[in-house]
Amino acid sequence: MEHASAFLARALTTPLPAPAALPRRRPARVAVAAAAPERRPPGAVASTTNYVVPLDAAPSGITRPLVEILRDLNKRVPDAIVRPSSRRASASDPVIPWYHANRMLSFYAPGWCGEVRDVIYTDSGKVTVIYRVTVRGTDGEVHREAAGTASLSDDRFDDPVSAAEEAAFCKACARFGFGLYLYHEDETP
Repeated sequence: MEHASAFLARALTTPLPAPAALPRRRPARVAVAAAAPERRPPGAVASTTNYVVPLDAAPSGITRPLVEILRDLNKRVPDAIVRPSSRRASASDPVIPWYHANRMLSFYAPGWCGEVRDVIYTDSGKVTVIYRVTVRGTDGEVHREAAGTASLSDDRFDDPVSAAEEAAFCKACARFGFGLYLYHEDETP
């Protein structure tokens, strides 16, 4: 056993290479969100060339007052990211996919955060998720909550809880005004 400890002591005292000798890499920006994936027909490939807001264009940190952030969230959403009614399985499906809502929030409201507040299973075979989105500005923070519901027996969803979370997240974003007009478009005179 003495030989093993002497071997370890020698290995630990061997000098490490100088930090300057190591190659330097530029850190990559990554956006992460968890929700239900968009359903695509078999063999379909996701396009990475049509992002509405590039990650490099997003400002970092909380740099704007809430009134500016809320004004920007109420702007018209680009038509390219709106799901047409033919691609939604039901009227309760989100109008804007969660990943586009996430990206737009990161652009207009850097420093936003979201959380699942509650998951409720009912005796009728449904799951409801309560989701809260918090937007932070230089003058404070404000939050909105919404609920999303999915049937546990619906074959359209691999994970009904994720589908309910996606619906709740998108509705909470709409309560900030993001794409809210899309939910009332058919009621416009």
